[in-house]
Amino acid sequence: MFTINRRRFMQGTTAALALSTFGARGLDLIHPAKTMRVGLIGTGWYGKSDLLRLVQVVPVEVVALCDVDKNMLAKAGQLVSQRQKSGKTPRLYGDYQKMLAENELDIVLIGTPDHWHALQMIDAVKAGSHVYVQKPISVDVMEGEAMVAAARKYKKVVQVGTQRKSTPHLITAKRDIVEAGLLGKISHVEMCCYYHMRANGNPPVQPVPDFLDYERWTGPAPLRAYDGIPHVRWWRTFMEYGNGVVGDMCVHMFDAVRWMLGLGWPKRISSEGGIYVQKEGKSNISDTQSAVFEYDGLNCVWQHRTWGTPNNPDYPWSFTLYGDKGTLWASTMQCDFIPADPKEKKIHLDVVYEKEKYPEDLTEPTEPKIELNAAPATRLHMLNFLDAIDKNSRPVADIEEGHISTASCILANLSMKVGRPLVYDPQKRIVVGDPEATKLLERTYRAPYKHPHPTIV
Repeated sequence: MFTINRRRFMQGTTAALALSTFGARGLDLIHPAKTMRVGLIGTGWYGKSDLLRLVQVVPVEVVALCDVDKNMLAKAGQLVSQRQKSGKTPRLYGDYQKMLAENELDIVLIGTPDHWHALQMIDAVKAGSHVYVQKPISVDVMEGEAMVAAARKYKKVVQVGTQRKSTPHLITAKRDIVEAGLLGKISHVEMCCYYHMRANGNPPVQPVPDFLDYERWTGPAPLRAYDGIPHVRWWRTFMEYGNGVVGDMCVHMFDAVRWMLGLGWPKRISSEGGIYVQKEGKSNISDTQSAVFEYDGLNCVWQHRTWGTPNNPDYPWSFTLYGDKGTLWASTMQCDFIPADPKEKKIHLDVVYEKEKYPEDLTEPTEPKIELNAAPATRLHMLNFLDAIDKNSRPVADIEEGHISTASCILANLSMKVGRPLVYDPQKRIVVGDPEATKLLERTYRAPYKHPHPTIV
């Protein structure tokens, strides 16, 4: 059970939303009677960001960090020692399995590239830890099925980093616009990303630096010839490690739409696209792609281009809900409700910042590239995660919900690959009537790594 330092807790917007979301239990989320022991796998940009937001909302003890980049790991250890209350430097590891074996961890955060998420999450819950894993949860559909099965078998809470569900202005929009019925009947959704985020260079093959264990970084993925530090953007430009812009960006917007509208698995998924413009570099992810996630009486349509201009400069990465009574534009930065009746009132909602409440967020370059607009959402997402652990319940971004959103995006890519719509049966774990596509639900792992399966986790 948790007790409270009320003064610190009431500083932030996340605190007020925790109170409104969890009721009186909002006051129970700070200062656990037992200090929770935390480990982080993947100390890059977002791994550190998630960990430091957790440290801000509950006085955990970060006891271990793991990364295959020794330089990045050392810097993360120093930063954590400065931020956590004890001032201690966590134990540093290059092998996450050794970290799990040598430490009793209540919580494990996973911030590694997508191709490592499944094995690390499954191993962490087997070791007895609750897990916060970044999105997308997996690189293939069977990995996701295995992750859900492992979370249930070992009775652990697994929260996915789809923090749009904990974004203050989106929570307000869901309650006061969507659930209040201001949109009327919603029969069409558009989602998009027009960021120029597709790395597409031609760096030469070069020796692996001595501070990076590239073999372990690659793990179960195909071993590409080393052509530079893969961190942040470079690995995302290859399908070997993820699922392109759809897997990276659509998963956020589609997950938010499903949450807003109470949607489960799509009944059918189709996609078209490819590399239409940016053909000069090594990148093998699409630069142009559309996808349709079909429901009864509703189509959710995705579009991305990593070139050109957005259709709405105010909403370059966003989703739009179209109802017969009005339209809702929504992004990580703002929302706009436009009623069909011009006599009705428009509603505008802005992103919530907490710069004054958490001045440590402003200490760049100590924490480079911090997303100040996302920090309040991540803090609230962590509070929801802790609440679910305390109550032994499902968090708002439970692993099963993360699986549906992730797998749907993966299926969109598979549809583009095979050139036809796909219908996935989550009970039988097959693509209905399509043996060829069913075989693509599971990628081939590089030896000696073994692909997890939901029946043998």
